Amino acid sequence: MNTLKVTDTLNLSIPERIQLVEDIWDTIAENAYLVDLTEDDKIIINERLEAYHKNPEAGSPWQDVYKRITSK
Repeated sequence: MNTLKVTDTLNLSIPERIQLVEDIWDTIAENAYLVDLTEDDKIIINERLEAYHKNPEAGSPWQDVYKRITSK
């Protein structure tokens, strides 16, 4: 396996670096199920899921959240 150093990537053009990051992210996303959650992560997820089940109307649809984030 070839070892790639961060300094090696600086010789790439910006579009090439963006593509590299996308390619790396895709390999991570394909194996996301291999990442173990911490106990704290599991507690937070369970608390949020329970809150959602108690009041599913309290949240906002993703489209609304995205608009709020990107409009600033």
